[in-house]
Amino acid sequence: MNQDSSRKLQTATREKLRKLNSLRGRQVQPGEFWDVVVVSAADRSQKESYELQIREKTDRKELPLGVQFKVFSDPPGPKIGNGGSTLYALQQLNDIYGESLSRLRVILIHAGGFSQRLPSASALGKIFMAFPLGEPIYQMLELKLAMYVDFPSQMKPGVLVTCADDIELYSISEDESVQFDKPGFTALAHPSPLHVGTTHGVFVLDPHEKSSSSDVETTSCLRFLHKPSLNKMRDSGAVCKGQSGLFSVSGEEFVYTDSTYYFDFDTAKSLLNLLNELGPLDCEIDAYGDFLQALGSKATIDYTNNTANVTKEESSLVEIRQKIFHLLKGTPLNVILLNNSKFYHIGTTSEYLFHLTEDVALRAELGLLNSAFSLRETSETPGCCVMCSVLDPSCSVGAGSVVEFSRLGEEASVGSGSIVSGCWVGPGLSVPDGAFMHSLCVNHQDKIRFVTVFFGINDNLKHSVDAPASMDELKLCSVGLSQCLSHWEIKNEALRFSGDASSCNLWNACLFPVCSDQQSSFSVSLKMLQAVLSGSTNPLPKDTKLMSMQECLQSKNLEEMLKLRKVLYTDITQRRFSS
Repeated sequence: MNQDSSRKLQTATREKLRKLNSLRGRQVQPGEFWDVVVVSAADRSQKESYELQIREKTDRKELPLGVQFKVFSDPPGPKIGNGGSTLYALQQLNDIYGESLSRLRVILIHAGGFSQRLPSASALGKIFMAFPLGEPIYQMLELKLAMYVDFPSQMKPGVLVTCADDIELYSISEDESVQFDKPGFTALAHPSPLHVGTTHGVFVLDPHEKSSSSDVETTSCLRFLHKPSLNKMRDSGAVCKGQSGLFSVSGEEFVYTDSTYYFDFDTAKSLLNLLNELGPLDCEIDAYGDFLQALGSKATIDYTNNTANVTKEESSLVEIRQKIFHLLKGTPLNVILLNNSKFYHIGTTSEYLFHLTEDVALRAELGLLNSAFSLRETSETPGCCVMCSVLDPSCSVGAGSVVEFSRLGEEASVGSGSIVSGCWVGPGLSVPDGAFMHSLCVNHQDKIRFVTVFFGINDNLKHSVDAPASMDELKLCSVGLSQCLSHWEIKNEALRFSGDASSCNLWNACLFPVCSDQQSSFSVSLKMLQAVLSGSTNPLPKDTKLMSMQECLQSKNLEEMLKLRKVLYTDITQRRFSS
Protein backbone atom coordinates (compact mmCIF):
# COMPACT_ATOMS: atom_id res chain seq x y z
CA MET A 1 0.00 0.00 0.00
CA ASN A 2 1.44 3.42 -0.91
CA GLN A 3 2.12 6.01 1.78
CA ASP A 4 -0.83 8.24 0.96
CA SER A 5 -3.32 5.34 1.02
CA SER A 6 -1.79 4.12 4.27
CA ARG A 7 -2.11 7.53 5.90
CA LYS A 8 -5.76 7.84 4.80
CA LEU A 9 -6.55 4.39 6.22
CA GLN A 10 -4.94 5.24 9.55
CA THR A 11 -6.79 8.57 9.80
CA ALA A 12 -10.16 6.99 8.89
CA THR A 13 -9.68 4.14 11.37
CA ARG A 14 -8.76 6.47 14.24
CA GLU A 15 -11.85 8.57 13.46
CA LYS A 16 -14.11 5.48 13.68
CA LEU A 17 -12.54 4.57 17.03
CA ARG A 18 -13.10 8.15 18.23
CA LYS A 19 -16.77 7.94 17.21
CA LEU A 20 -17.37 4.70 19.09
CA ASN A 21 -15.50 6.09 22.13
CA SER A 22 -17.94 9.01 22.16
CA LEU A 23 -20.86 6.52 22.24
CA ARG A 24 -19.50 4.18 24.96
CA GLY A 25 -21.58 4.48 28.11
CA ARG A 26 -23.91 7.01 26.45
CA GLN A 27 -27.57 6.68 25.47
CA VAL A 28 -27.70 6.57 21.67
CA GLN A 29 -30.32 8.43 19.65
CA PRO A 30 -32.66 6.65 17.18
CA GLY A 31 -30.88 6.08 13.86
CA GLU A 32 -27.48 6.91 15.37
CA PHE A 33 -26.44 3.29 15.94
CA TRP A 34 -27.64 -0.28 15.45
CA ASP A 35 -31.14 -1.03 16.74
CA VAL A 36 -30.17 -4.62 17.56
CA VAL A 37 -26.75 -6.25 17.97
CA VAL A 38 -27.01 -10.05 17.68
CA VAL A 39 -24.17 -12.35 18.72
CA SER A 40 -24.46 -16.03 17.79
CA ALA A 41 -23.32 -18.78 20.17
CA ALA A 42 -22.62 -22.48 19.62
CA ASP A 43 -24.77 -23.77 22.46
CA ARG A 44 -26.75 -22.79 25.56
CA SER A 45 -23.69 -22.68 27.83
CA GLN A 46 -21.84 -20.32 25.46
CA LYS A 47 -25.01 -18.21 25.14
CA GLU A 48 -25.22 -17.76 28.92
CA SER A 49 -21.53 -16.84 29.15
CA TYR A 50 -21.88 -14.26 26.35
CA GLU A 51 -24.97 -12.74 27.98
CA LEU A 52 -23.16 -12.45 31.32
CA GLN A 53 -20.17 -10.71 29.70
CA ILE A 54 -22.38 -8.29 27.74
CA ARG A 55 -24.25 -7.40 30.95
CA GLU A 56 -20.96 -6.72 32.74
CA LYS A 57 -19.62 -4.67 29.81
CA THR A 58 -22.81 -2.59 29.79
CA ASP A 59 -22.53 -2.03 33.56
CA ARG A 60 -18.92 -0.87 33.08
CA LYS A 61 -20.10 1.54 30.34
CA GLU A 62 -17.96 -0.12 27.69
CA LEU A 63 -20.85 -0.30 25.18
CA PRO A 64 -23.37 2.24 23.85
CA LEU A 65 -26.56 2.30 25.96
CA GLY A 66 -30.11 1.97 24.64
CA VAL A 67 -29.09 -0.71 22.12
CA GLN A 68 -30.68 -4.15 22.29
CA PHE A 69 -28.04 -6.87 22.57
CA LYS A 70 -29.28 -10.38 21.83
CA VAL A 71 -27.40 -13.69 22.03
CA PHE A 72 -28.87 -16.61 20.08
CA SER A 73 -27.55 -20.14 20.40
CA ASP A 74 -27.70 -22.84 17.76
CA PRO A 75 -30.22 -25.60 18.50
CA PRO A 76 -28.87 -28.76 20.18
CA GLY A 77 -27.78 -31.52 17.81
CA PRO A 78 -25.53 -31.53 14.74
CA LYS A 79 -23.36 -28.51 13.89
CA ILE A 80 -25.20 -26.22 11.47
CA GLY A 81 -22.45 -23.78 10.43
CA ASN A 82 -22.71 -19.99 10.29
CA GLY A 83 -25.31 -20.28 7.52
CA GLY A 84 -27.56 -22.34 9.79
CA SER A 85 -26.89 -19.87 12.61
CA THR A 86 -27.98 -17.01 10.32
CA LEU A 87 -31.28 -18.74 9.54
CA TYR A 88 -32.02 -19.55 13.18
CA ALA A 89 -31.07 -16.01 14.28
CA LEU A 90 -33.56 -14.61 11.75
CA GLN A 91 -36.24 -16.94 13.08
CA GLN A 92 -35.60 -15.81 16.67
CA LEU A 93 -35.57 -12.13 15.65
CA ASN A 94 -38.88 -12.67 13.87
CA ASP A 95 -40.35 -14.36 16.97
CA ILE A 96 -39.28 -11.41 19.17
CA TYR A 97 -40.03 -8.42 16.94
CA GLY A 98 -42.64 -9.63 14.45
CA GLU A 99 -43.68 -6.96 11.94
CA SER A 100 -41.52 -4.27 13.56
CA LEU A 101 -38.39 -6.20 12.52
CA SER A 102 -38.78 -4.74 9.02
CA ARG A 103 -37.99 -1.28 10.47
CA LEU A 104 -34.80 -2.27 12.33
CA ARG A 105 -31.11 -2.13 11.48
CA VAL A 106 -29.49 -5.30 12.78
CA ILE A 107 -25.88 -6.46 12.95
CA LEU A 108 -25.36 -10.23 13.31
CA ILE A 109 -21.90 -11.24 14.53
CA HIS A 110 -21.10 -14.94 14.19
CA ALA A 111 -19.20 -15.89 17.35
CA GLY A 112 -20.16 -19.54 17.85
CA GLY A 113 -17.44 -22.20 17.96
CA PHE A 114 -14.73 -23.09 20.45
CA SER A 115 -11.71 -21.31 18.98
CA GLN A 116 -9.52 -24.42 18.84
CA ARG A 117 -6.88 -22.54 16.84
CA LEU A 118 -6.71 -19.75 19.46
CA PRO A 119 -7.54 -21.50 22.76
CA SER A 120 -7.01 -18.40 24.93
CA ALA A 121 -10.33 -17.21 23.44
CA SER A 122 -12.16 -20.53 23.96
CA ALA A 123 -13.64 -20.01 27.43
CA LEU A 124 -14.86 -16.42 27.07
CA GLY A 125 -15.28 -16.37 23.27
CA LYS A 126 -13.44 -14.73 20.33
CA ILE A 127 -15.86 -11.82 20.40
CA PHE A 128 -14.49 -10.91 23.86
CA MET A 129 -10.82 -11.14 22.87
CA ALA A 130 -8.92 -8.12 24.25
CA PHE A 131 -6.94 -5.62 22.18
CA PRO A 132 -4.27 -3.24 23.49
CA LEU A 133 -6.11 0.02 22.95
CA GLY A 134 -8.81 2.16 24.55
CA GLU A 135 -9.79 2.74 28.13
CA PRO A 136 -11.66 0.73 29.23
CA ILE A 137 -9.67 -1.70 27.08
CA TYR A 138 -11.29 -2.72 23.78
CA GLN A 139 -12.50 -6.22 23.05
CA MET A 140 -13.30 -7.58 19.61
CA LEU A 141 -16.99 -6.66 20.11
CA GLU A 142 -16.22 -2.95 20.39
CA LEU A 143 -13.67 -3.15 17.58
CA LYS A 144 -16.30 -4.64 15.22
CA LEU A 145 -18.83 -2.00 16.28
CA ALA A 146 -16.25 0.77 15.78
CA MET A 147 -15.26 -0.32 12.26
CA TYR A 148 -18.94 -0.33 11.20
CA VAL A 149 -19.94 2.76 13.20
CA ASP A 150 -20.87 4.71 10.03
CA PHE A 151 -23.04 1.96 8.52
CA PRO A 152 -26.40 2.22 10.38
CA SER A 153 -27.07 5.81 9.26
CA GLN A 154 -26.42 4.81 5.61
CA MET A 155 -28.45 1.61 5.69
CA LYS A 156 -32.03 0.71 4.90
CA PRO A 157 -33.54 -1.64 7.50
CA GLY A 158 -31.93 -5.05 7.13
CA VAL A 159 -29.20 -7.31 8.49
CA LEU A 160 -25.41 -6.96 8.29
CA VAL A 161 -23.65 -10.34 8.68
CA THR A 162 -20.05 -10.52 9.93
CA CYS A 163 -17.67 -12.83 11.82
CA ALA A 164 -15.98 -12.43 15.21
CA ASP A 165 -12.42 -13.19 14.14
CA ASP A 166 -11.72 -10.60 11.47
CA ILE A 167 -11.31 -6.84 11.17
CA GLU A 168 -12.00 -4.75 8.06
CA LEU A 169 -10.46 -1.30 7.79
CA TYR A 170 -11.34 1.12 5.00
CA SER A 171 -11.14 4.78 4.09
CA ILE A 172 -13.30 6.83 1.74
CA SER A 173 -13.21 10.51 0.80
CA GLU A 174 -15.36 13.01 2.71
CA ASP A 175 -17.98 13.31 -0.03
CA GLU A 176 -18.45 9.50 -0.29
CA SER A 177 -20.34 7.01 1.88
CA VAL A 178 -20.84 3.24 2.10
CA GLN A 179 -24.56 2.78 1.43
CA PHE A 180 -26.66 -0.33 1.94
CA ASP A 181 -29.81 0.75 0.12
CA LYS A 182 -30.30 -1.80 -2.66
CA PRO A 183 -32.57 -4.86 -2.68
CA GLY A 184 -31.09 -8.35 -2.26
CA PHE A 185 -27.56 -8.88 -0.95
CA THR A 186 -24.85 -6.21 -0.81
CA ALA A 187 -21.31 -7.39 0.00
CA LEU A 188 -18.15 -5.50 0.91
CA ALA A 189 -15.19 -6.31 -1.37
CA HIS A 190 -11.50 -5.75 -0.76
CA PRO A 191 -8.72 -5.72 -3.38
CA SER A 192 -6.40 -8.63 -2.55
CA PRO A 193 -3.46 -10.48 -4.08
CA LEU A 194 -4.48 -13.59 -6.05
CA HIS A 195 -3.11 -16.04 -3.45
CA VAL A 196 -5.47 -14.53 -0.82
CA GLY A 197 -8.39 -15.27 -3.13
CA THR A 198 -7.70 -19.03 -2.91
CA THR A 199 -8.72 -19.02 0.79
CA HIS A 200 -11.60 -16.50 0.57
CA GLY A 201 -14.68 -15.75 -1.48
CA VAL A 202 -13.98 -13.92 -4.76
CA PHE A 203 -16.38 -11.68 -6.74
CA VAL A 204 -16.68 -11.82 -10.52
CA LEU A 205 -17.67 -8.28 -11.53
CA ASP A 206 -19.55 -7.11 -14.60
CA PRO A 207 -16.82 -5.90 -17.02
CA HIS A 208 -19.31 -3.61 -18.80
CA GLU A 209 -19.84 -1.45 -15.73
CA LYS A 210 -17.37 1.41 -15.90
CA SER A 211 -14.86 1.41 -13.06
CA SER A 212 -13.99 4.71 -11.43
CA SER A 213 -10.83 5.56 -9.53
CA SER A 214 -12.73 6.49 -6.34
CA ASP A 215 -12.17 4.85 -2.95
CA VAL A 216 -15.65 3.33 -2.97
CA GLU A 217 -17.94 2.23 -5.80
CA THR A 218 -21.00 0.01 -5.99
CA THR A 219 -21.32 -2.44 -8.83
CA SER A 220 -23.23 -5.61 -9.65
CA CYS A 221 -21.65 -9.04 -9.33
CA LEU A 222 -22.09 -11.72 -11.98
CA ARG A 223 -20.95 -14.57 -9.79
CA PHE A 224 -19.36 -15.44 -6.42
CA LEU A 225 -16.54 -18.00 -6.24
CA HIS A 226 -15.81 -19.78 -2.94
CA LYS A 227 -12.08 -20.45 -2.30
CA PRO A 228 -11.32 -20.80 -6.04
CA SER A 229 -8.05 -21.99 -7.60
CA LEU A 230 -5.92 -19.49 -9.55
CA ASN A 231 -7.10 -21.06 -12.82
CA LYS A 232 -10.75 -20.81 -11.76
CA MET A 233 -10.29 -17.09 -10.97
CA ARG A 234 -8.73 -16.45 -14.37
CA ASP A 235 -11.23 -18.56 -16.34
CA SER A 236 -14.18 -16.86 -14.58
CA GLY A 237 -12.94 -13.32 -15.28
CA ALA A 238 -12.42 -12.50 -11.61
CA VAL A 239 -8.85 -11.19 -12.03
CA CYS A 240 -8.56 -7.39 -12.28
CA LYS A 241 -5.67 -5.22 -13.41
CA GLY A 242 -5.00 -1.60 -12.68
CA GLN A 243 -4.58 0.89 -9.91
CA SER A 244 -6.23 0.08 -6.63
CA GLY A 245 -5.54 1.72 -3.27
CA LEU A 246 -4.01 -1.49 -1.97
CA PHE A 247 -1.39 -1.81 -4.70
CA SER A 248 1.11 0.83 -5.61
CA VAL A 249 2.11 -0.75 -8.92
CA SER A 250 -0.29 0.07 -11.72
CA GLY A 251 -1.20 -2.97 -13.78
CA GLU A 252 -0.66 -5.46 -10.95
CA GLU A 253 -3.19 -8.31 -10.87
CA PHE A 254 -5.64 -8.57 -7.99
CA VAL A 255 -9.07 -9.93 -7.10
CA TYR A 256 -11.89 -8.55 -4.94
CA THR A 257 -12.41 -10.77 -1.89
CA ASP A 258 -15.30 -10.97 0.57
CA SER A 259 -15.75 -10.09 4.25
CA THR A 260 -19.11 -8.77 5.43
CA TYR A 261 -22.48 -8.59 3.70
CA TYR A 262 -25.93 -7.06 4.12
CA PHE A 263 -29.39 -8.19 3.03
CA ASP A 264 -32.68 -6.31 3.12
CA PHE A 265 -35.83 -7.53 4.83
CA ASP A 266 -37.50 -8.94 1.72
CA THR A 267 -34.45 -11.19 1.40
CA ALA A 268 -34.68 -11.99 5.13
CA LYS A 269 -38.24 -13.22 4.53
CA SER A 270 -36.97 -15.46 1.71
CA LEU A 271 -34.36 -16.92 4.06
CA LEU A 272 -37.02 -17.54 6.72
CA ASN A 273 -39.11 -19.37 4.12
CA LEU A 274 -36.02 -21.41 3.28
CA LEU A 275 -35.65 -22.51 6.92
CA ASN A 276 -39.31 -23.52 7.02
CA GLU A 277 -38.84 -25.53 3.84
CA LEU A 278 -35.63 -27.22 5.05
CA GLY A 279 -36.94 -28.13 8.50
CA PRO A 280 -34.44 -29.05 11.27
CA LEU A 281 -30.90 -28.81 9.88
CA ASP A 282 -28.55 -31.81 10.13
CA CYS A 283 -25.49 -30.44 8.34
CA GLU A 284 -23.26 -27.36 8.23
CA ILE A 285 -24.34 -24.52 5.93
CA ASP A 286 -21.83 -21.80 5.04
CA ALA A 287 -23.26 -18.26 5.22
CA TYR A 288 -20.78 -17.26 2.49
CA GLY A 289 -20.20 -20.26 0.21
CA ASP A 290 -23.74 -21.63 0.32
CA PHE A 291 -25.68 -18.35 0.17
CA LEU A 292 -23.55 -16.11 -2.05
CA GLN A 293 -22.71 -18.76 -4.67
CA ALA A 294 -26.41 -18.92 -5.51
CA LEU A 295 -26.45 -15.21 -6.42
CA GLY A 296 -25.59 -13.24 -9.54
CA SER A 297 -26.76 -13.60 -13.15
CA LYS A 298 -23.96 -16.08 -14.02
CA ALA A 299 -24.44 -18.34 -10.96
CA THR A 300 -24.69 -22.05 -11.81
CA ILE A 301 -25.81 -25.02 -9.75
CA ASP A 302 -22.43 -26.79 -10.24
CA TYR A 303 -21.02 -25.68 -6.86
CA THR A 304 -23.68 -27.61 -4.95
CA ASN A 305 -21.84 -30.89 -5.65
CA ASN A 306 -18.40 -29.55 -4.68
CA THR A 307 -17.66 -30.59 -1.11
CA ALA A 308 -13.87 -30.05 -1.27
CA ASN A 309 -13.95 -27.22 1.30
CA VAL A 310 -16.43 -28.90 3.66
CA THR A 311 -15.10 -29.98 7.08
CA LYS A 312 -17.67 -32.77 7.56
CA GLU A 313 -19.67 -33.98 4.61
CA GLU A 314 -23.25 -34.99 5.35
CA SER A 315 -25.46 -36.84 2.87
CA SER A 316 -28.09 -34.07 2.98
CA LEU A 317 -25.67 -31.22 2.18
CA VAL A 318 -25.96 -31.39 -1.62
CA GLU A 319 -29.75 -31.53 -1.48
CA ILE A 320 -29.90 -28.55 0.93
CA ARG A 321 -27.49 -26.54 -1.25
CA GLN A 322 -29.69 -27.18 -4.28
CA LYS A 323 -32.76 -25.95 -2.38
CA ILE A 324 -30.84 -22.81 -1.37
CA PHE A 325 -29.75 -22.27 -4.96
CA HIS A 326 -33.27 -22.52 -6.37
CA LEU A 327 -34.73 -20.30 -3.67
CA LEU A 328 -32.10 -17.53 -3.92
CA LYS A 329 -31.46 -17.69 -7.67
CA GLY A 330 -32.19 -14.33 -9.26
CA THR A 331 -31.66 -12.40 -6.01
CA PRO A 332 -29.37 -9.43 -6.80
CA LEU A 333 -25.79 -9.43 -5.52
CA ASN A 334 -24.39 -5.92 -5.31
CA VAL A 335 -20.78 -5.34 -4.36
CA ILE A 336 -19.31 -2.29 -2.63
CA LEU A 337 -15.70 -2.06 -3.78
CA LEU A 338 -13.63 -0.61 -0.95
CA ASN A 339 -10.55 0.26 -2.98
CA ASN A 340 -8.56 1.53 -0.02
CA SER A 341 -9.22 -1.20 2.52
CA LYS A 342 -7.65 -4.07 4.39
CA PHE A 343 -8.95 -7.35 5.77
CA TYR A 344 -7.27 -8.86 8.84
CA HIS A 345 -8.02 -12.37 10.13
CA ILE A 346 -7.21 -13.02 13.80
CA GLY A 347 -8.30 -16.60 14.37
CA THR A 348 -5.09 -18.52 15.09
CA THR A 349 -2.29 -18.21 17.66
CA SER A 350 0.24 -17.20 14.98
CA GLU A 351 -2.09 -14.55 13.48
CA TYR A 352 -2.85 -13.23 16.97
CA LEU A 353 0.83 -12.90 17.90
CA PHE A 354 1.80 -11.38 14.57
CA HIS A 355 -0.95 -8.75 14.48
CA LEU A 356 -0.60 -7.72 18.14
CA THR A 357 3.20 -7.62 18.33
CA GLU A 358 4.87 -7.46 14.88
CA ASP A 359 2.40 -6.04 12.38
CA VAL A 360 3.62 -2.45 12.00
CA ALA A 361 0.70 -1.52 9.73
CA LEU A 362 -2.15 -2.71 12.00
CA ARG A 363 -0.43 -1.35 15.12
CA ALA A 364 -0.28 2.08 13.45
CA GLU A 365 -3.81 1.92 12.03
CA LEU A 366 -5.48 0.99 15.33
CA GLY A 367 -2.96 2.68 17.61
CA LEU A 368 -2.12 -0.59 19.38
CA LEU A 369 0.07 -0.23 22.47
CA ASN A 370 2.89 -2.36 23.88
CA SER A 371 1.27 -2.07 27.29
CA ALA A 372 -2.45 -1.41 27.79
CA PHE A 373 -4.17 -0.94 31.17
CA SER A 374 -1.38 -2.72 33.03
CA LEU A 375 1.01 -2.17 35.92
CA ARG A 376 4.32 -2.67 34.22
CA GLU A 377 7.20 -0.61 35.47
CA THR A 378 9.80 -2.53 33.45
CA SER A 379 11.57 -1.00 30.47
CA GLU A 380 9.48 -1.52 27.34
CA THR A 381 10.46 -4.57 25.31
CA PRO A 382 9.87 -3.65 21.69
CA GLY A 383 7.36 -5.84 19.91
CA CYS A 384 5.62 -7.44 22.89
CA CYS A 385 2.11 -6.84 24.17
CA VAL A 386 0.89 -6.71 27.79
CA MET A 387 -2.83 -6.21 28.55
CA CYS A 388 -4.69 -5.95 31.85
CA SER A 389 -1.80 -7.46 33.79
CA VAL A 390 0.29 -6.76 36.89
CA LEU A 391 4.02 -7.30 36.38
CA ASP A 392 6.76 -6.94 38.97
CA PRO A 393 9.39 -4.36 37.86
CA SER A 394 12.00 -7.14 37.68
CA CYS A 395 10.00 -9.19 35.10
CA SER A 396 10.88 -9.54 31.46
CA VAL A 397 8.65 -10.31 28.46
CA GLY A 398 10.27 -11.42 25.21
CA ALA A 399 9.67 -9.93 21.79
CA GLY A 400 6.64 -11.25 19.93
CA SER A 401 4.87 -12.40 23.13
CA VAL A 402 1.43 -11.51 24.50
CA VAL A 403 0.63 -11.47 28.23
CA GLU A 404 -3.02 -10.82 29.15
CA PHE A 405 -5.07 -10.87 32.38
CA SER A 406 -2.08 -12.26 34.28
CA ARG A 407 0.19 -11.59 37.27
CA LEU A 408 3.96 -12.04 37.01
CA GLY A 409 5.97 -12.24 40.23
CA GLU A 410 9.50 -11.09 41.00
CA GLU A 411 12.13 -12.12 38.42
CA ALA A 412 9.52 -14.04 36.37
CA SER A 413 10.11 -14.10 32.63
CA VAL A 414 8.28 -14.91 29.42
CA GLY A 415 10.30 -16.03 26.39
CA SER A 416 9.73 -14.78 22.86
CA GLY A 417 6.73 -15.69 20.70
CA SER A 418 4.62 -16.97 23.61
CA ILE A 419 1.07 -16.42 24.90
CA VAL A 420 0.39 -16.23 28.65
CA SER A 421 -3.32 -15.76 29.39
CA GLY A 422 -5.13 -15.65 32.74
CA CYS A 423 -2.07 -16.96 34.61
CA TRP A 424 -0.38 -16.26 37.93
CA VAL A 425 3.32 -16.73 37.20
CA GLY A 426 5.17 -17.20 40.49
CA PRO A 427 8.50 -15.56 41.39
CA GLY A 428 11.47 -16.70 39.34
CA LEU A 429 9.48 -18.86 36.90
CA SER A 430 10.41 -18.79 33.20
CA VAL A 431 7.96 -19.42 30.39
CA PRO A 432 9.91 -20.84 27.42
CA ASP A 433 9.92 -19.45 23.87
CA GLY A 434 6.99 -20.40 21.64
CA ALA A 435 4.78 -21.59 24.51
CA PHE A 436 1.04 -21.23 24.97
CA MET A 437 -0.11 -21.20 28.61
CA HIS A 438 -3.66 -20.44 29.71
CA SER A 439 -5.25 -20.92 33.15
CA LEU A 440 -8.94 -21.72 33.45
CA CYS A 441 -11.20 -21.86 36.46
CA VAL A 442 -13.31 -25.04 36.55
CA ASN A 443 -15.92 -26.73 38.71
CA HIS A 444 -14.50 -30.09 39.77
CA GLN A 445 -16.26 -32.39 42.24
CA ASP A 446 -18.32 -29.46 43.58
CA LYS A 447 -15.23 -27.34 44.23
CA ILE A 448 -13.67 -24.40 42.40
CA ARG A 449 -10.38 -25.58 40.91
CA PHE A 450 -7.78 -24.36 38.39
CA VAL A 451 -6.29 -25.99 35.30
CA THR A 452 -3.46 -24.50 33.23
CA VAL A 453 -3.35 -25.86 29.70
CA PHE A 454 -0.12 -25.69 27.72
CA PHE A 455 0.77 -26.26 24.08
CA GLY A 456 3.37 -25.22 21.57
CA ILE A 457 2.30 -22.05 19.76
CA ASN A 458 2.01 -23.94 16.44
CA ASP A 459 0.51 -27.19 17.77
CA ASN A 460 -2.51 -28.45 15.84
CA LEU A 461 -5.20 -29.13 18.43
CA LYS A 462 -7.69 -30.34 15.82
CA HIS A 463 -5.52 -33.01 14.17
CA SER A 464 -7.10 -36.33 15.16
CA VAL A 465 -6.25 -40.02 15.16
CA ASP A 466 -8.92 -42.70 15.41
CA ALA A 467 -7.47 -44.59 18.40
CA PRO A 468 -5.18 -43.98 21.40
CA ALA A 469 -2.75 -46.53 19.92
CA SER A 470 -1.87 -43.91 17.25
CA MET A 471 -1.25 -41.15 19.81
CA ASP A 472 2.35 -40.62 18.71
CA GLU A 473 1.02 -38.96 15.56
CA LEU A 474 -0.21 -36.21 17.90
CA LYS A 475 2.60 -33.74 18.58
CA LEU A 476 2.82 -31.54 21.68
CA CYS A 477 5.61 -28.99 21.18
CA SER A 478 6.84 -31.19 18.28
CA VAL A 479 7.18 -34.20 20.62
CA GLY A 480 5.04 -37.34 20.14
CA LEU A 481 2.38 -37.73 22.82
CA SER A 482 3.59 -41.11 24.16
CA GLN A 483 7.07 -39.62 24.60
CA CYS A 484 5.52 -36.69 26.51
CA LEU A 485 3.74 -39.17 28.79
CA SER A 486 7.04 -40.94 29.51
CA HIS A 487 8.53 -37.62 30.70
CA TRP A 488 5.67 -37.38 33.22
CA GLU A 489 5.88 -41.13 34.06
CA ILE A 490 2.32 -41.72 32.85
CA LYS A 491 1.63 -45.06 31.11
CA ASN A 492 0.13 -44.80 27.61
CA GLU A 493 -2.88 -46.91 28.58
CA ALA A 494 -3.60 -44.55 31.49
CA LEU A 495 -4.18 -41.59 29.15
CA ARG A 496 -7.86 -40.76 28.82
CA PHE A 497 -9.45 -38.93 25.87
CA SER A 498 -12.71 -37.10 26.63
CA GLY A 499 -15.72 -37.07 24.32
CA ASP A 500 -15.78 -39.02 21.06
CA ALA A 501 -13.57 -42.11 21.49
CA SER A 502 -13.03 -42.40 17.72
CA SER A 503 -11.44 -38.94 17.56
CA CYS A 504 -8.31 -38.52 19.70
CA ASN A 505 -6.53 -35.15 19.58
CA LEU A 506 -4.73 -32.61 21.77
CA TRP A 507 -8.08 -30.89 22.39
CA ASN A 508 -9.61 -33.89 24.17
CA ALA A 509 -6.44 -35.48 25.61
CA CYS A 510 -6.63 -35.40 29.43
CA LEU A 511 -3.14 -34.05 30.11
CA PHE A 512 -3.61 -31.10 32.43
CA PRO A 513 -3.53 -31.29 36.27
CA VAL A 514 -6.44 -30.03 38.38
CA CYS A 515 -5.09 -27.80 41.19
CA SER A 516 -6.54 -25.96 44.16
CA ASP A 517 -5.25 -22.48 43.26
CA GLN A 518 -4.20 -20.43 40.26
CA GLN A 519 -0.51 -20.07 41.19
CA SER A 520 0.19 -23.77 41.87
CA SER A 521 -1.79 -24.71 38.74
CA PHE A 522 0.57 -22.65 36.62
CA SER A 523 3.78 -23.92 38.24
CA VAL A 524 2.75 -27.61 38.00
CA SER A 525 1.88 -27.27 34.29
CA LEU A 526 5.04 -25.26 33.59
CA LYS A 527 7.20 -28.07 35.08
CA MET A 528 5.43 -30.58 32.79
CA LEU A 529 6.10 -28.38 29.76
CA GLN A 530 9.74 -27.86 30.73
CA ALA A 531 10.22 -31.63 31.15
CA VAL A 532 9.00 -32.21 27.58
CA LEU A 533 11.22 -29.48 26.14
CA SER A 534 14.34 -30.50 28.09
CA GLY A 535 13.85 -34.28 27.80
CA SER A 536 13.87 -34.64 31.61
CA THR A 537 11.34 -36.39 33.86
CA ASN A 538 8.76 -34.70 36.04
CA PRO A 539 6.55 -37.38 37.67
CA LEU A 540 3.14 -36.12 38.76
CA PRO A 541 2.04 -36.72 42.36
CA LYS A 542 -0.03 -39.88 42.81
CA ASP A 543 -3.79 -39.44 42.29
CA THR A 544 -3.36 -36.18 40.32
CA LYS A 545 -6.60 -35.59 38.42
CA LEU A 546 -6.10 -34.68 34.75
CA MET A 547 -8.52 -32.86 32.44
CA SER A 548 -8.62 -32.06 28.74
CA MET A 549 -9.17 -28.62 27.23
CA GLN A 550 -12.54 -29.91 26.07
CA GLU A 551 -13.52 -30.86 29.65
CA CYS A 552 -12.24 -27.53 31.00
CA LEU A 553 -14.70 -25.72 28.73
CA GLN A 554 -17.56 -28.04 29.66
CA SER A 555 -16.98 -27.40 33.39
CA LYS A 556 -15.62 -23.84 33.27
CA ASN A 557 -16.61 -21.48 36.06
CA LEU A 558 -17.06 -18.30 34.08
CA GLU A 559 -18.23 -16.20 37.03
CA GLU A 560 -15.01 -17.00 38.91
CA MET A 561 -12.85 -16.25 35.85
CA LEU A 562 -14.55 -12.87 35.41
CA LYS A 563 -14.23 -12.22 39.17
CA LEU A 564 -10.45 -12.72 38.90
CA ARG A 565 -10.40 -10.22 36.02
CA LYS A 566 -12.38 -7.76 38.17
CA VAL A 567 -9.85 -8.10 40.99
CA LEU A 568 -7.04 -7.37 38.48
CA TYR A 569 -8.99 -4.39 37.14
CA THR A 570 -9.51 -2.98 40.65
CA ASP A 571 -5.90 -3.62 41.61
CA ILE A 572 -4.58 -1.84 38.52
CA THR A 573 -7.00 1.09 38.89
CA GLN A 574 -6.22 1.67 42.58
CA ARG A 575 -2.47 1.39 42.16
CA ARG A 576 -2.45 3.70 39.14
CA PHE A 577 -4.41 6.36 41.02
CA SER A 578 -2.22 6.08 44.10
CA SER A 579 1.06 6.33 42.16
